[in-house]
Amino acid sequence: MSEDLLRYDILIQDALRGAVKKILAEVGRTGLPGDHHFYIAFDTNAPGVRISQRLKERYPQEMTIVLQHQFWDLAIGEHAFEVGLSFGGVPEKLLVPFSAIKGFFDPSVQFALEFDPGKTAEELPEELLEAVEELAKAEQEHADNESDKPGDGDGAEAATADKADAEQVVAKAVESDGGGEVVSLDAFRKKT
Repeated sequence: MSEDLLRYDILIQDALRGAVKKILAEVGRTGLPGDHHFYIAFDTNAPGVRISQRLKERYPQEMTIVLQHQFWDLAIGEHAFEVGLSFGGVPEKLLVPFSAIKGFFDPSVQFALEFDPGKTAEELPEELLEAVEELAKAEQEHADNESDKPGDGDGAEAATADKADAEQVVAKAVESDGGGEVVSLDAFRKKT
């Protein structure tokens, strides 16, 4: 048997992740049509994943989110999506790289995709990984300062400012289209 030098398995995984990206982008533009809703499972330890420490402690390996009735600020980027959800009445923002997705399921039409996280040819941009790391540090500093006894507030204000700066960098990375260009297939067709 021949060795698969083209890595069809990775090509197919990336193509299917692209389908999830297109589905989420359409929902971000127009909302959920009909009875459609999604269960999205992802690896909480994958590079670029941003969830609160509270959620990380509760879901140390894998987490499944539901996009149905109560989600907000769905933003689709070149490499990740960001969404607001409520967990136990506490609003949270999550950033999930498409490469971290383990499963996508729409029970309204029994459509399911399964992925092997990390099995992708796509690499996350360094600035996205750095921004997520900065944001995690800023959130930790903010949490540490909140738990400290109230003082002059300078430390809490600095941590809040650092967190806001890091959130802006992450938002830019999510909203960035990566400089890609959409090309029509007609451009490659032979003219007669």
